[in-house]
Parts: sequence; C-alpha cells; structure tokens
Amino acid sequence: MKPVADLLFEARMLKNIPRSGFQFLGAGRESVAEHVHSTTFIAFVMSHLVPDVDPLKLISLCLVHDLPEARTGDMNSVQKAYVRTDEEKAVADATRHLPFGAQIAALIAEYRSGSSPEARLAQDADQIALILELKDLADIGCEPPKEWLPHVLARLRTDTGKAIAAAVIATRRTDWWWAAAEAVEKQE
Repeated sequence: MKPVADLLFEARMLKNIPRSGFQFLGAGRESVAEHVHSTTFIAFVMSHLVPDVDPLKLISLCLVHDLPEARTGDMNSVQKAYVRTDEEKAVADATRHLPFGAQIAALIAEYRSGSSPEARLAQDADQIALILELKDLADIGCEPPKEWLPHVLARLRTDTGKAIAAAVIATRRTDWWWAAAEAVEKQE
C-alpha cells in the first residue's frame, strides 16, 4: 500500500500548486486541484448530457488529466514555448509501482491525444472550467477576462462543450443565488 499512499500524497500536492495563468491575467487565483475539481464536475454534468459516452471514463480522464503537474508544475502557454516538461516520464515515475499505474498512464495519454469522444469532452470540460473562472471575474468587473474569453472559447471542440460555454457566457455568476433567494422569500 506504500505506492498507493505515495500517489495520494502526490495528488494532494495539486492543492498547493497555483495555476500560473492567473498571474498573467492579473486577477483571480486557483490551485490545480481546484481546477481539477471543476473540470471533473463539468465532466459529470456532460456525462448526463451525452448519453452514448462512458461516464466513468470521462470523469476519470478529467480527474487525472493534470496529475503530472504535481511533478512538473503548471505551465502557462507562453512558458510552454520555452520550457519542455516530460509529462510521460512524470506519469511513469508516479505510477511505476502501482498495480493500476498503466490505467492512469493510459487515461492521461488518451486525454492528451483527444483520441476518443470522452477525451474530447474532457478537453472541453478543462476549457469550460477556465471559462467559468474568467466569466466569474468578468462579472465582478475585471476587464482582462473579456480579452481572454474569445481565445478560450475558440479551443472548444464538441457541440456539447460549445453549448455549455454559450450558456455560461449568457448567465451571470449570481443568477442561481438570486433565484434561490427569491424562492426562499416566496416560501416565507
């Protein structure tokens, strides 16, 4: 069980690794683990909207997609132009002694390649998680996210991802809260 405990501590480390893009955005902050949680929850929702995909596979792809960042750190798109990380080696080293290590490595490779409908949805879930953060910041008056949003929206590959993103863009960050507050007031 020692390799399992090591993997759990390694995955937990994602809570301490900041997403680097927010530094260049000039607003907001998020850890890699927070991002993975959002991405995975979006995948859960997608799995109900696209009935012919494997829900467990889709959710699993999202859950492990950034695991290598526990070893490599989170690199933004400009940094990636100058620094090459060896994610395959990071994954191999992290999973070497695990009885299910090959499955984790296969999921990460599939996610990177976008070779299945689940992988393409997972990639869109990753982008939608960023779109949610950018929209949240834009709704509270930050200007830079408005410049970033078109670039992130252009990365979406699936019809489901595009439809969810359009709904996110059309919805204010607090609409759900105001609707709940009004419902409570009507009950009183």
